[in-house]
Amino acid sequence: MKEKVGVGKSFDLGFREIILRKQRVHVYYTTGLCDASIVVELLKVLVAINDNEPEDKELPAIIHNRLVHQQVEKTKDIETAVTQLLSGLIILFIDGYNEAFIVDVRHYPGRNPEEPDTERVVRGSRDGYTENIIENTGLTRRRVRDPRLRNEIVQVGKRSKADVCISYIQDIADAKLIELIKEELKNVKSDGLSMAEKTLDEFIVHQGFNPFPLVRYTERPDVAANHLFEGHVLVMVDTSPSIIITPTTYFHHVQHAEEYRQSPTVGSFIRWVRFLGIILSIFLLPIWYLLSLHPELLPETIDFIGPKDQGNIPLFLQILLADIGIEFLRMAAIHTPTPLSTAMGLIAAVLIGEIAVDVGMFTPEVILYVAIAAIGSYSTPSYELSVANKIVRVILIIMTAIFGLPGFMIGSTLFVLVLVRTNSLNTPYLWPLIPFNFKALLQVLIRYSVPSSETRPSIIHPKQKL
Repeated sequence: MKEKVGVGKSFDLGFREIILRKQRVHVYYTTGLCDASIVVELLKVLVAINDNEPEDKELPAIIHNRLVHQQVEKTKDIETAVTQLLSGLIILFIDGYNEAFIVDVRHYPGRNPEEPDTERVVRGSRDGYTENIIENTGLTRRRVRDPRLRNEIVQVGKRSKADVCISYIQDIADAKLIELIKEELKNVKSDGLSMAEKTLDEFIVHQGFNPFPLVRYTERPDVAANHLFEGHVLVMVDTSPSIIITPTTYFHHVQHAEEYRQSPTVGSFIRWVRFLGIILSIFLLPIWYLLSLHPELLPETIDFIGPKDQGNIPLFLQILLADIGIEFLRMAAIHTPTPLSTAMGLIAAVLIGEIAVDVGMFTPEVILYVAIAAIGSYSTPSYELSVANKIVRVILIIMTAIFGLPGFMIGSTLFVLVLVRTNSLNTPYLWPLIPFNFKALLQVLIRYSVPSSETRPSIIHPKQKL
């Protein structure tokens, strides 16, 4: 153990030797990852063996019987023992015995389950996943009390040995999908998952330079449970509160739990407003810029669209600078302490915005349309999708500036073609639009009541359709 993990050098690796029946017993533990009170109780029970146990029994059998804990395992593999020790379990070695006892006394430091900031709802549960994988599986199991729910755990990373849990309902999820995910996890060749779920995501779906998210993240147990019932497979990574949902399509990223916490009519209205915001976040600025360049395309009834005075800077640069400025504000809000973020927003809006318009750097219409597009981005439930849509918007603006109307049409067509050619774990990204499924598309467009929408998505090949 001194050679393997540095016992005696690393201060957080604890070691205790006790003598039982004239045999040495070593107890190893990792400070900060185990519950000290349970370790003390186990040591008390072990020490009492010298006084309370008869002489005719073998020591390993006595110790196994006296380890008063619900999770006790044996192993003959030193590598397994080391990995479990560094995961927060305690390891017991008996001199002259070729098996080690592993007792799960993990107690990871962390926070309480709280509602995630990015997935808030007006009405609904306020708990959320944490950085503790044990708590996360418990939050899921609380909502899915099905004996066929499986939580399989594996270690990923040559050095980190990060705990990764695959969750699915056995008689619903597609066996080929489960096997595919397991195979991808086995093929992960990396020292560790430094960015937890995001690092694992890139190994599983092989995203490359495609900006569109190929898996969905959630920190809400109710959202995760709903996807389990549909036949999806969840992937949890220890130290991360974000759960990976696979496989997903484009339309999975535009839905939000708030739609299902309201009546079907209200939920549908919220969904349509959100769809409108997403469309505006992509196409509003390029179309407005195109009409500003070619006012002859405008009907007489709306010929007022377009700046009357283009200011001192070309319109193309105004749009790009304003769009990049909004991105600066978003990044600054993330890195600014909460008490200062409000003041920062006021400074940016009042001082920078108004002065920039007054000096002729920006025209008021540019600020207006950039702001509407930004609000549309913020209304997108998936942060990853909103950033991908922003990239598409910038590309459309550049192509419109260079080639005019043909550039806008070509850019829009390429945008759709990229989505059509994208697959997430063998699942078409634009389903149910392409390939077309009328019934499923209606469920995307309209929030049906729960009793009338119990059919599981056919694209993920569930074993049970109802």
